[in-house]
Amino acid sequence: MLSKFKNHITSRFPFLEEKKLFLAVSGGLDSMVLLHLLNQLPYEIAVLHCNFQLRGLESFGDQNFIQEYCDQNNISIFTTQFDTEAFAKDYKLSTQVAARELRYSWFYELLETKNFDYVLTAHHADDNLETFIINLTRGTGLEGLTGIPEQNDKIIRPLLPFSREEILKYAQENNIKWREDSSNASNKYLRNKIRHDLVPILKEINPNFLNAFQKTQSYLQESKEMVEDASIMIYQQVAKEVEEDIHFDLNQLKKLPNYKSYLYQWLNEFGFLAWNDIYDLVEGQSGKQVFSTEFRLLKNRNLLILSPISEMSEKDEFEIRENETEVNFPLKLSLCKVDHITIDSNKAIFVDAEKIQFPLVLRKWNEGDVFHPFGMQGKSKKVSKLFKDEKLSLIEKEKTWILSSDNQIVWIVGIRQDERFRIENTTNKILKIELQ
Repeated sequence: MLSKFKNHITSRFPFLEEKKLFLAVSGGLDSMVLLHLLNQLPYEIAVLHCNFQLRGLESFGDQNFIQEYCDQNNISIFTTQFDTEAFAKDYKLSTQVAARELRYSWFYELLETKNFDYVLTAHHADDNLETFIINLTRGTGLEGLTGIPEQNDKIIRPLLPFSREEILKYAQENNIKWREDSSNASNKYLRNKIRHDLVPILKEINPNFLNAFQKTQSYLQESKEMVEDASIMIYQQVAKEVEEDIHFDLNQLKKLPNYKSYLYQWLNEFGFLAWNDIYDLVEGQSGKQVFSTEFRLLKNRNLLILSPISEMSEKDEFEIRENETEVNFPLKLSLCKVDHITIDSNKAIFVDAEKIQFPLVLRKWNEGDVFHPFGMQGKSKKVSKLFKDEKLSLIEKEKTWILSSDNQIVWIVGIRQDERFRIENTTNKILKIELQ
């Protein structure tokens, strides 16, 4: 197995050479074999161990066991202890999910603080099979059926091609000691039920079931990669990235024979769950929205607009004082005195400096806001009516800022200046305000 493992890690992960590697070691069979294998190869390694304090003295026994092994073999070790049950209760998580959250959060923290490059875990082929079955029972797409990835960012799983049987045989042949987790014998957890009850039946039906499963999963992975390639090509025809937003052209989208699959592929990573509601947006009324935790999808005429949900309150106001020449938040503005005006675009306005009262205020627009549009000679207009005339989407309206002086609108930033602050023949001082 050592030779097979060496060939696998060299061919699949050649970038690990001369990198600093953490090994996540629980003390169980799989992780102790991984530690034994890596310790015989020319890699710089250190051990990470999490004590989740879920099995009383047994948990501390695991920690002491690993500490002694590392001391005897001159291997650096980092350990931590978690009050996993309290964390699970506070965040309303299952114990297993809580342990995973705590574990990976700590891994990434140490990668950064200790200047290591990757974390290697001991997931193997049987773990992959169990994960596949769990996902299958819950309902999943290709993503769930392709199982545990070999690499996920800084997390690498070099034992995935190896079965539990191979790992056990190697441990016995090399007199490797390990700790048995008593919770693995219980059918309290779904994974254990699958491991103890279902998988043995599948292997009884076909003794080579695990190999057949690995072949099937490799085909599924190839199909997934093909779908991703096609998705990228179609995305370039349908989507346009506009600052922080993504605009999907519905006219182009609806030409696709199976546009729902493409929408799922494009939007899945943004945390959406209400997929039927998303599909209904395509034929829904303009203005309808679907939300995830951090993003929203808006139907706006012939577009679906994906945008991050702003954390800024509409009540937020930002003052600009008289001596300021530059503003960097929430917008980038420059303010300077000039001798003459140049009309370039809506990105800049020129106002009579003597009509301005500082501090100026930057704020979001409010329903009922009224201004005097530049060029309309004193006629007033609701800001909401301007938005309608300009055919702004809800997201564009929410991103619009108002610059005001003494509660009077000076500029609907980037859209229209107010007539009341225009340059006259009698103007002595001109102030240029420009959106960078």
